[in-house]
Amino acid sequence: MKKWTVAKLNKDIAVDISMRHELPMLIAMMLAIRGITGDEEINDFLYNESELSDPFDAKDMEKAVERIKQAIENYEKICIYGDFDADGVTSTALLYSYLEAVGANVMFYIPAREGEGYGMNNEAISLLSEQGVKLIVTVDNGIAAVEEIAYANSLDIDTVVTDHHMPYSVLPDAVAVVDLHQEDCKSSFKELSGVGVALKLVMAIEGEYSDPQQILENYSDLACLGTIGDIVPLIGDNRVIVKNGLMHIGNSDRCGLNALIEQAGLAERKITTGNISFSLVPRINAGGRLGLSKKTVSMLLTDDEELAQDIAQELCEDNIQRQSIEKEILDDINERIILSPTIVQNRIIVVCGENWHQGVIGIVASRLKEAYGKPSIVISVDGDTCRASGRSIKGFSLCDAVFACSDLLTQYGGHPMAVGFGLERKNIDAFIKAINEYAKTVEMPVPELELDCKLNPAQLSVALSDQLSMLEPFGAGNPTPLFGLYNMTIKDIHEVGGGKHLKLTLLRGTNSVSAMRFSTTKEEFPFDIGDVVDCAVTLDKNVYNNIENLSIIIRDMRFSDINEEEIINSKETFEAFCRGDDISMADAVSLLPDRDEFALVYRFLRAHNGYKHSVDNLLYRLNCSSLSYGKLRVILECMNELALIEIYEGINSTKIKLCEVQGKVNLEDSMIISKLKEVSMDA
Repeated sequence: MKKWTVAKLNKDIAVDISMRHELPMLIAMMLAIRGITGDEEINDFLYNESELSDPFDAKDMEKAVERIKQAIENYEKICIYGDFDADGVTSTALLYSYLEAVGANVMFYIPAREGEGYGMNNEAISLLSEQGVKLIVTVDNGIAAVEEIAYANSLDIDTVVTDHHMPYSVLPDAVAVVDLHQEDCKSSFKELSGVGVALKLVMAIEGEYSDPQQILENYSDLACLGTIGDIVPLIGDNRVIVKNGLMHIGNSDRCGLNALIEQAGLAERKITTGNISFSLVPRINAGGRLGLSKKTVSMLLTDDEELAQDIAQELCEDNIQRQSIEKEILDDINERIILSPTIVQNRIIVVCGENWHQGVIGIVASRLKEAYGKPSIVISVDGDTCRASGRSIKGFSLCDAVFACSDLLTQYGGHPMAVGFGLERKNIDAFIKAINEYAKTVEMPVPELELDCKLNPAQLSVALSDQLSMLEPFGAGNPTPLFGLYNMTIKDIHEVGGGKHLKLTLLRGTNSVSAMRFSTTKEEFPFDIGDVVDCAVTLDKNVYNNIENLSIIIRDMRFSDINEEEIINSKETFEAFCRGDDISMADAVSLLPDRDEFALVYRFLRAHNGYKHSVDNLLYRLNCSSLSYGKLRVILECMNELALIEIYEGINSTKIKLCEVQGKVNLEDSMIISKLKEVSMDA
């Protein structure tokens, strides 16, 4: 469960923005909410189409340009050393295509995720030396390659590093290190992706008299793809890159990019940040996860349409395979959680399995984080060694937590929201204990669903959606506006798309609206006709028979009169008790149900022949003011112990099944009740 919040808005500031810039009030509100309030900021955000910050503001850019130009003039062999994700692949393709166009003797190298892993390695450097490489230019990596670049130096290979990851205290001994996060870098915008840094390098090589607009026309399609893929904030230079990329990607002269768009089913559709993020980027990343990154770069560079189509089709097939592997791992984890619910009661969820595909475990960790609202780590065990990937929730630095356990790890790296690390099999249990001990020392944030504002259903119109288009492109740092429709009564539930989706009719007062709830069947839908709900929605526009219609898409729903904070607090108390943490006497007493509450729950389950939705949904249906979430959990656990019910609670589904009961049962025989009473008396 997420805590719903509505962004704070200073209406006076919004009114002032609206008047000064002659903007619709809704747009002025959105700008104020996003903290874009200064005249220069507003003009840059809304109207800047091509102006990028000076590439020479970046530390070492002049050194990088000088060495690369020297290599071009002397026809030295240059290797672009990339990475296997969308950012690294597009960075490689962009810089390669530029250097080839200016006559450089250039090649590229992408390390294999399996076997080599991220970044530079000495074996690859030796191979490049044998091939006559005299200059390595890294893209989307290199800032941490201190030992590897020292090895390259020993082989008389110079290195220019271009990267966007956070630097360590010791920098590599390269000819130039272009990373905007260096403390003494004067670049005004520091949130570029790896491909953004590569684009800036191209601008710098072209020189002060270069035409930025021409460079954007030639390369923003690739830069847009990598920028969106790396989930960097779509503000400043990133916003300009993506704006231009969206203009050019649909009519790109790269047959590989066109083939990928066609194979993804987007050829006849408007290309947006959304379908790039959810259709194109996963296909490119699938190639990296399953070992096709070199082919992906070749696809983006080739002039052979048949080859481009073949590789694009292969990437689509790999994406399907990646989804299948992901589902297999999630199914495995789901079974484990059903059998051992304590896995997800920890502050930080950690799961491990034999030979889970290392290219997919990061995605699986993200799925767990979304499902449970907790930092999640997935460990793949291969013999005595393990590789792990983790994802965090806003407000909790998972890299700090992992780094605090460094004595148990063989390697580690990452940032607050995502980590990767290695460890030995024998240290798994110690790691799980250590990282959850660390989590006790910090306040764990509650995951939030952040609404921009509430809307009156009477205000909904196509014109509203048209106004919001001024804020595009949407993405990280500038999310698609999310609105709240509060106190809406469900009047109708209609299945569409062969039962895969739902179309809801919602009513407030005399205002009726239709809204879509995608990827939810009627059986899975936990609400009934007559329920009064709040909906978190996004707005879009569709055209049918040349008529424009407003499309309202439901992203999340809840009962209108639910007390989220009370449920969240009670859930945390219950989980703390289950973990064996110290809880107060008052907390212990708050979890102890009485017989009437037991009877109420059992009668409800008997009347409904069990239950098939979440526990918090069941709590609402029971409609008992004295019954907290924690008490209900204790009751269900007690009934499960005493074989009155069976509970199957997985990642995305819950099923409570009634059992055949012979004779009476004694609640005092329940271990959880006995333990809870013991704690309440000892507290």
